[in-house]
Amino acid sequence: MEWSMGLLGFAAGLLISVTTAPVGVSGAVFLLPVQVSVLGVPSPAVTPTNLLYNVVAGPGALLRYWRAGQLGGPLPRLLIAGTVPGVVVGAVIRVFAVPGPRIFRLLVAALLLPLGLWLWLRTVRPIPPRTRDQPSPRATTSLALAVGVVGGIYGIGGGSLLGPILVGRGTPVASVAPAALASTFVTSIVGAATYALLSLAVTGDVAPNWLLGLSCGAGGLLGGYLGARLQPHLPETALRLLLGTLATGIGALYAVQILR
Repeated sequence: MEWSMGLLGFAAGLLISVTTAPVGVSGAVFLLPVQVSVLGVPSPAVTPTNLLYNVVAGPGALLRYWRAGQLGGPLPRLLIAGTVPGVVVGAVIRVFAVPGPRIFRLLVAALLLPLGLWLWLRTVRPIPPRTRDQPSPRATTSLALAVGVVGGIYGIGGGSLLGPILVGRGTPVASVAPAALASTFVTSIVGAATYALLSLAVTGDVAPNWLLGLSCGAGGLLGGYLGARLQPHLPETALRLLLGTLATGIGALYAVQILR
């Protein structure tokens, strides 16, 4: 890998994570098209490379949230209990079934576009507090399981999917962000290890691009810490609108790619 590609990866990881960390999104869903279209990472190696980015980048934001005392409570455990087995299933599907990128783009666009707009609407025109029922522990873990499978297939952290749903159901961003990032971090470790093991049994580009993943992750490590540090200074409404904007933007990005 040329040094210029490593520098570009570092810059991309930094800029993406400093924007997404305050709302619990690792930024891997934004990094995926950069890796494919700009950096030329082959498929399916792009998936474990994205997971490697999450592993390296995750401790930055998590350290800041831990210092602020925001990593407690049951939510991180519920999310991890679902996403960890899900990512293993997703990795096996990715290697042996090899679903194409078009299916992924369609799935992301169909899910995040309405989800982002829904979150925007519920923030601008909130419903009465008595009707804001947060999802049950079982529903939360089931949701995390489904997100873990998608993350294992396509190498996204899961916060971009979990965050808008949980926040839209009434969970505060300050609780969702550290829990989603903790889930992304643990799940990405398991996912990257699964891909490393699968690369021993199959041929092709299955193993991650280690140098690029580490370069992007180093940028994400710094950016995630800075982004998590910004969160307490942003009002809840601004964080909800930011999360809704990110979800809508990601969905629109992939919708445009489908139409090309």
